[in-house]
Amino acid sequence: MSNCKVTAICNQKGGVTKTTTTANLGIGLAMQGKKVLLVDIDPQADLTASLGWPNSDALPMTLADIMEKTLHDENFEHYGAILRHDEGVDLIPSSIELSGMEMSLVNAMSREFTLRNYLELIKHNYDHVLIDCPPSLSMLTINALAAADSVIVPVQAQYLPAKGMTQLMRTIGKIRKQINPNLKVDGVLLTLADMRTNLARATAETLRQQYGSMLKIYKTQIPVAVKAAEISAAGQSIFAYDKGSKVAQAYAEFTKEVLADGERAKNKPAPGR
Repeated sequence: MSNCKVTAICNQKGGVTKTTTTANLGIGLAMQGKKVLLVDIDPQADLTASLGWPNSDALPMTLADIMEKTLHDENFEHYGAILRHDEGVDLIPSSIELSGMEMSLVNAMSREFTLRNYLELIKHNYDHVLIDCPPSLSMLTINALAAADSVIVPVQAQYLPAKGMTQLMRTIGKIRKQINPNLKVDGVLLTLADMRTNLARATAETLRQQYGSMLKIYKTQIPVAVKAAEISAAGQSIFAYDKGSKVAQAYAEFTKEVLADGERAKNKPAPGR
C-alpha cells in the first residue's frame, strides 16, 4: 500500500471535535473497505480514551515510547504499540508521558521528523493514517504536520473562526516552506453546526467569504447533537452507537466526500502532461 495517505486533523483551538472527527472519519473509511491507522499525538489521550482505552498510562507501550526510541535510534518492535479496535481500525495510543516527550524534542536533532521517521516504517500497511493533533501549535503538532500529506481543519460553527484560522494557515505555510513542501490543506469541516441559529449561518458565510477562494469548504456540515458527546464514554463510533442519527449520516457523507476528493486527486494529470 505505497499510496497510503497521511492526514493531520488539526486546529489549535480546543473543542472543535478534532478527536470525534478523527475517530468517525477513520471508522467511516474502514467501513468503506480501507485499512486505517489512527495516531493519537495529544498528551490528553482523548482519542485513545474515546476508543475504549481510558487508562492509557497503564498500556505497555504508547506513542511516547515509540517517539523516544525513534529519536534515539533504538531498536524496538515497530508494531508493538498498535491496538485493534472492534470497528476495524488500528490505533497508536497516547498517554500523559507524551508531554515529557515534547520537552525532549525541543533540543533534539531533526526533531520535527520523529513521527514521520516512524510512520515511514509502517504506513505501507495502510490506505489512510489519520493523526489527531493537540489543541496547540506545539512541537507535537509540528511533528504531525511534518509527517502528513494533508490537513483537515475542523472549525466550530459557534464562534468566529477568522483569527484562529489565519494563525493556523500561517503555521501551515511555514511548515510547507521550511519542513514539508508537499503539505496540502484538504479542506475545512464545519462542526457542531446548528444551522437554525444566526451565529452558525454567519460563521459558515464568513468562512466561505474569507477562505472559500483559497480552501475547500466541505459541503458536509456536522450537526450538534447530545448523542455525539456520549460516544466518547461508550468507546464506539457514532456509527455503532447511534447509526440512524443525523451525526452518523453527516460523518458517512463526509467520509464519501473525502474519498471522492482522493479519487479526483489520484486521477488528476501530472503537471506538464
